[in-house]
This record gives sequence, structure tokens and C-alpha cells, in this order.
Amino acid sequence: MAVFDLDMIKSVYARMPERVAAARKVVGRPLTLAEKILYSHMWEGSPTKAHNRGVDYVDFAPDRVAMQDATAQMALLQFMSAGRPKVAVPSTVHCDHLIQAKVGATDDLKIATEKNKEVYDFLASVSNKYGIGFWKAGAGIIHQVVIENYAFPGGMMIGTDSHTPNAGGLGMVAIGVGGADACDVMAGLAWELKMPKLIGVKLTGKLKGWASAKDVILEVAGQLTVKGGTGAIVEYIGKGADALSATGKGTICNMGAEIGATTSLFGYDKKMAGYLKATGRAKVASLANGIKDLLRPDQECIDNPELYYDQVIEINLSRLEPRINGPFTPDLAWPLSKFAKAVIKNKWPQKLDVGLIGSCTNSSYEDMTRAASIASQAAAKNIKAKAEFTITPGSELVRFTAERDGILAKFDAIGGVVLANACGPCIGQWARHGAEKGERNSIITSFNRNFAKRADGNPNTHAFVASPEIVTAFAIAGDLTFNPAKDTLTNENGEQVKLDNPFGVELPPMGFDVKDAGYQKPKKDGSKVKVAVSPKSDRLQLLDPFKPWEGTDLTGLKLLIKAKGKCTTDHISMAGPWLKFRGHLDNISNNLLIGAINFANGKANTVKNQLTGQYGEVPTVQRAYKAAGVGTIVVGDENYGEGSSREHAAMEPRHLGVRAIIVRSFARIHETNLKKQGMLGLTFANPADYDKIQEDDSLDILGLTTFAEGVPLTLIANHKDGSKDEIKLNHSYNESQIGWFKAGSALNLIAAEANK
Repeated sequence: MAVFDLDMIKSVYARMPERVAAARKVVGRPLTLAEKILYSHMWEGSPTKAHNRGVDYVDFAPDRVAMQDATAQMALLQFMSAGRPKVAVPSTVHCDHLIQAKVGATDDLKIATEKNKEVYDFLASVSNKYGIGFWKAGAGIIHQVVIENYAFPGGMMIGTDSHTPNAGGLGMVAIGVGGADACDVMAGLAWELKMPKLIGVKLTGKLKGWASAKDVILEVAGQLTVKGGTGAIVEYIGKGADALSATGKGTICNMGAEIGATTSLFGYDKKMAGYLKATGRAKVASLANGIKDLLRPDQECIDNPELYYDQVIEINLSRLEPRINGPFTPDLAWPLSKFAKAVIKNKWPQKLDVGLIGSCTNSSYEDMTRAASIASQAAAKNIKAKAEFTITPGSELVRFTAERDGILAKFDAIGGVVLANACGPCIGQWARHGAEKGERNSIITSFNRNFAKRADGNPNTHAFVASPEIVTAFAIAGDLTFNPAKDTLTNENGEQVKLDNPFGVELPPMGFDVKDAGYQKPKKDGSKVKVAVSPKSDRLQLLDPFKPWEGTDLTGLKLLIKAKGKCTTDHISMAGPWLKFRGHLDNISNNLLIGAINFANGKANTVKNQLTGQYGEVPTVQRAYKAAGVGTIVVGDENYGEGSSREHAAMEPRHLGVRAIIVRSFARIHETNLKKQGMLGLTFANPADYDKIQEDDSLDILGLTTFAEGVPLTLIANHKDGSKDEIKLNHSYNESQIGWFKAGSALNLIAAEANK
């Protein structure tokens, strides 16, 4: 098997010793792994000064870009406008988001291939034209395919999906971004990021019993909450970290997105080397072994982490109990021993309707074998799953190998259904029968997110997150008060039986195998390849540039909505059935903020049109403002834009005429996405000023004619009764980002440069 981009990896490793040495000199102390990778990937080359964490914006040069099909459409439509003949760094597209789970793998994949032909053809042709590797539908979930083929210790990549940090399981700084950022890097430009803070998680001991790598991140999420990692890289250190499998490390890094972390990573070790060899990359392991000290934090950082990290958490894996997180948020962590009482106390639906394992977080060979060990026990003890039970392999490589080794048959024996190698229910691509009734029910998954309505569109589905083996045990029991570590079950013979501890195999004893991995290599010269987008298409639409700033303060703006409470990217731009419009900005803009709760009436998708005094759906009201030439403002609460990397959540309000998003605080990726699209992303200097905004306000944003780094802006809220409030607004724009705002978008500047 040929190794992808081996020459690029050799180049990264060749320059790393010199650059790390320079970084150690300018920083003047031992270095963490994150610092070694960041300082060795600076746009300027060898670093010449130390950068302040959480303060300084830094230009980086990522090694590669990865895109999933839902976000790749907009990323590549933007790249087509950038005037470049070919991508400047190795890049890939992965078709994993548009396959709906309904019946089973074979039928679902066939339907998706027919239904999405126009989009798949577009992505395949644009990839072929611009030198991008293309992974067909059914090849697997982007993050599993990346860790199997592209991730390498000490590298740096960006990806248009918030769970890109999965590659941290192989010691890579891998960061989720919007498509505009991907466009920049593919166009050969520097990529800007505020120098992250560092959180060290020291792992001691060794996992045992029902505890797994998933429980590490479930515990960290419980400690840090959904915004505790914002602006930080989480680095796992200690002997406990080295004891985890490479894919187990990937699970932890993947779900680090749920605490808002920029990324997460582990130091290079024997487990990573073994995984590289097992996936056909012995040459990469050999190269990494040659500089292995540079691919780990300096020993002083491990011995005295408090001196080198901004925050330190210590977890003893030997004492770690399995966790079940939820419902409705991924940071509500319950130890297994206390979960049953929580279910009863909170009156959550005790009966479990569905258990779902797989997803980009937990679909490795090891995950499959651990879950299968529980399934095979159940079959041997004459028990079948009482709840519906689905299995999503992470890639065709894993699926083919698991089928060959009899693993999938073990799930079938207890009534499990294998779904396509795709995201499926994890991102709302689930045609769940009966979900439209809105009935209260419970599901449990090995996924990463469990926001309301995310999986099946039903706001009353209580979704819980756990490891694949815990999910399997619960699916067998069909009851959320079951504790597999101590409780018994009644089998079909009326006997009481108990499940033994799960057992997994990290790597297949007979090696990985696959007939068709699903990869399409691009042409060396794609200049003659034509990319056709029909003007009549309702799924694809070529982009028109956003208009530049008019050079004045913004006055007479109306309030579109003041969102109450949690407002994730799912609330701003829903997934599920809307995924089909990800390549058509105008059509997908019809889901703008339809999930957000309006503070004025406590309802979703019902806001006041100040031009008529009537209430209507958010997109309809906003289109009326746009038609009348009236700008608007969206106001939000804490951690606004939490969740997915989808830049549609920033492009939709921009397209429909919203001028500014003003919130108590932003999630990192969403704030950057807003800036890239020429939007104003501002925060209340005093968070309590959120309460001063009223439904009928006329709003002015002042200070834009002297817009400058570090200088606050002013919001004048003119109330209906004639009174007004003057409100101070902070921002994090630097000089170049202010340039994006003035030009109308970052893409406008790229295109202008290409046309010089």
C-alpha cells in the first residue's frame, strides 16, 4: 500500500529539529508537544519570538486540509472563486454526511448515491480539477479515514469539521475550521489562529473493567463543561496516556470538540507506531522514530505540568468509572453507579428505545471488538437486544475487516443492524420512524453530541452518550437503570445471567484488509476538467461576492432575534434534511435561526417584523428586511455558535442582510467564521447588557469609521418609549480581520490578489 504524501512528511520531519531548537531558544524553557508542533509550523519559518498564549494572533502553515461533503461544497465553491489552478497543500474530500440511515448499509448507500448524484459528481469533478483526493460515498467517515491514511505525529492539519481533532490520536495538531479557512490554506495563504492556551491532562494508572478511553473524555467534559476548553489545546500526558491505544486516543481527541477545545493531542509512543505499521505506514513510523523526542513533550513538562500548562487536570485511570453523559448536553456527566438514580430522580424515560454505536468518535476496530464481546456474551447466554440496536462502522477498511473476522455477525446474532460507513444518525441523517410524533423517549449512543433534536429531529428525545460497550449493554437490557457492572438480566429461559467485562483487540490479528477503500486519485493536470453547476439546480449555486462595507457607521438597524439560552450551530443552521442544500446558499438560508428560542415569547422560529408589526418565521422576516434595505442585528447568549464548524451558520445571516451578531461570548470556530464572511462578531463588555436589548429597538453601531484593534465599539439601543441605552461592545478583530470586514469578506481579498 502506497503511503500518501510521504515526501511532505519527510519535509516536515527534516525541518522540525531546527525549528524546535529555535523555539526552545526564544521561549527559554522546556516545551510542550503542542508548542513544538505550533512553533515548527509557523508561516515565517523558524520562530524568531515567543508568542503570548491566548493573546497573540499567529500565522501558521498547515500541512494538509480535509473536508467532508456537506462543508466541502461551500469550501470548494469559495475556492473556485479564488483564482487558483490547484491546491497548494495536500487536500481531500470525504463523502460521509449525505447518507441517510433508514434501512441498512446496502440500501441506504444505494439511495444516497442516486439522490446525491449531482453533488457527488460536483465534488468528484472539482476535486479532479484542483488536485484533491476524493473519497467516495461508503468509503467511511472523514475522521476515521484520515487517521487511517493521512494523520502523522508532529503534523498540522485543518479540516472543515469540528471533530477534525480526532487526528490528535496520532500526535497531530488537527483543528476544525470553516470552509473559508480551508480555502485560504488551499490557496497557498497563511492560516491565522490566536496562540492557544494549554490545558494539561495527566493520566495515571490503567483502565480496567468497563472503563474505556471514551470515559476519559466524558469525565473531562464533565469537569470543564462545553466551553471550558475554549481557546486552548488539551494535551494528554503521563504513563496512563501512553497505555491507551492510538484509536482510543483518537476518541478522546475527537470529543474534545465538545469542551470547545481548539484541538487535543497525545505524544508519540509505541501504540502510535504500532497503528501506523498496521495501517500500511511503517515508513512513517520509521521516520517518526528518528525524531521521537521532538514528537513528545519535554520530560520536565510531564514531571511538573503546573509550570508549563495554563491549567492541569489529573485523572487516575485505575479509578475511573464509566460515564454516561446527558441528556441534551455532552458535559452532564454521570458515573455509571449513580446513573440509575439520576434517571429516576429526573423522570427521564427509563425504557431505552434505541442504542447506536459507531460514529467518527467510536468506530475503530478496537471499539467494534469491545462492543462485540458484549454482544457475543449475550448471544451465548440466550439474550437478545430489547432496544433497537444499530452499528455504524467508521470506514470500509474497518467494516471489511470486521466482517472478515466475524465481528459483525456477533451483532447480527442479537438483532443489531449494520448501517452504512457514514455519519448517519450522529448528524441527524436518520429517518427514524415515529420521531415526528414528538413523544418522550430515550436513546443512548457512542456519538459525541446529544443536543436536542440533533439525532432524529424530536425535541423530546433524551439522548445520552457513552462508550460502545456500555451502549451495547444498555441496548441488550432496554432499560436505562441497568448497571452492567453489577446487575443481572433475565434470559429467554427465565434465568438470571450477568455480563462479564468487555474485551477488545486493538489491531486485527490477521491485519487490516479491504477490497475497495473508495479512493479516487485526482488528475495531475486538471486544467481541462470542467466543473458544471446548473443555474437551475436547487442544491448547488455559484457564489456572488458579498458587498464591501459602505464606509459608515451602521444606523437604523432592527433586532431580528435575541436568542435565549443555548444557541448552537444546530440552532442557527440545522443539519438533517437541510444537508441537501449545503451547496446552495440561498436555499439553505431558509433555515436561518429557526431553532433559536426568541427571548420575547419563548418560541422558536417566531419573531416580530418591525416593518409590519406582525410575527413570522425568522428567515421570512429577515428576507422582508433585506428587501426593504433594512439591516439587522442578532443578539445571543453565552458560547454562541457552539458545536459544528459549519460556516453556513455565518454565511446565511450575511447573505440575508444581518449586519452584526452581538453576544455574551462566542464559540471559537463560529467567531472566526463570522469574521471571514465580513460580519461583525461583537461581545457585550458587560454581559448584563444583554438584558437591555428590547424587541422593538432601533439599533446603531458606532465607531466603525475608526475601527481598530483593541478599541471597543458602541451600540445605541433606541427603545420604543423614546429612551435609549449606550452599550460598550468589545471585539477581537486584528488589523487583517478588520480588512476582511472592510472588503466584504476574506475571500474578496484573496480574489483581488489573484486578479492583480
